[in-house]
Amino acid sequence: MADLVLGVGTSHGPLLNTPPDDWGLRAAADRANPALVYRGEEYPYDELLALRAPGFAAACEPDARRSRHTACRAHIEELGRRIKAAELDVLVVVSSDHKEVFGDELLPQFAFYWGDTMRHEPFTQEQLDRMKPGLAVAEVANVPAVGTVRAGDAELARYLIEHTSAAGFDPAASRELPPGEWGNSGIPHGWGFVFEQVLGGGEAPPTVPVFVNTFWEPNPPSARRCFDFGVALGEAIRSYPRDLRVGIVASGGLSHFVVDEELDRAFLTALTGRDTGHLCALPDAVLRSGTSEMRNWIVVAGALQAPPLQAAATPGPAVPGASVPAASPLAAELIGYEPCYRSEAGTGCAMAFMTWQADSLPDTAGSGEAS
Repeated sequence: MADLVLGVGTSHGPLLNTPPDDWGLRAAADRANPALVYRGEEYPYDELLALRAPGFAAACEPDARRSRHTACRAHIEELGRRIKAAELDVLVVVSSDHKEVFGDELLPQFAFYWGDTMRHEPFTQEQLDRMKPGLAVAEVANVPAVGTVRAGDAELARYLIEHTSAAGFDPAASRELPPGEWGNSGIPHGWGFVFEQVLGGGEAPPTVPVFVNTFWEPNPPSARRCFDFGVALGEAIRSYPRDLRVGIVASGGLSHFVVDEELDRAFLTALTGRDTGHLCALPDAVLRSGTSEMRNWIVVAGALQAPPLQAAATPGPAVPGASVPAASPLAAELIGYEPCYRSEAGTGCAMAFMTWQADSLPDTAGSGEAS
């Protein structure tokens, strides 16, 4: 049977790949945004600034930004070290598509890519020039310099599709990614960040991409639905009848484009304390805009909930996948939390980095406490 040996949560916001002195490039878009989402409500910039007075000017000072950026880069490096130390056979990466691949023709709540390989393509200069201010410098860091073919695991992916379907979900199955926004059928930035930033752009374990529609109306899944899907996903992985060491990654989040430290810290406490009730009770109104990517972490939290031993439903010879082996919960460790502000009204991206694993590895990134 496969063994789910490592869980990872990582933010992938553009400020991580942007020199801190350039964080203000995205703040211009925030000031022009008439619908900044904060705690389920929409505000123009000036109203948000008044609501959050006295504001976050100190957190936007150059030294503060540099300190946060340096800490984030150290946390990313530590995640990569832990993934490599786990000696994984397969990596399952759960992330959200920003209509880079799936568009209004079809927006699945959950989707698996089950090809043998996937394309990871660089941007053309024309594509970079078309990006909104402050995004090109970040997005170019999530793609390779030349077109690259990444390995998938079609057999495992198909098994996960079949078993989550049998558990009552209806995931979409994509064996060939659509051309998407950039016309190249490449894997998008939620996965590219893991390949290029966390793993350093070199060889990566064969990867099964899992898409969650975190952003787009009318069908983003509820927090409860995400957790339950994650439980089904974790049980499917553990019942897979091959001896594999599997890791699972949540890519995206936490609160953005308006940072809400109170929301984030309660969420991280619920993750480390396995507070399923808190995770499942997060309302749809809060899980909007960039903050919606918390759904990816909720899926992974569900997958890492250790299931009880489930005997086969009917007597008879053993059938591969008919029972799920008992597993001990993996211990959650917060490597770091860095609220990265780019404007006085509190816009920006809150960055978090976490692992779940059975045995602690040497911590080279610091104390593991939230910053």
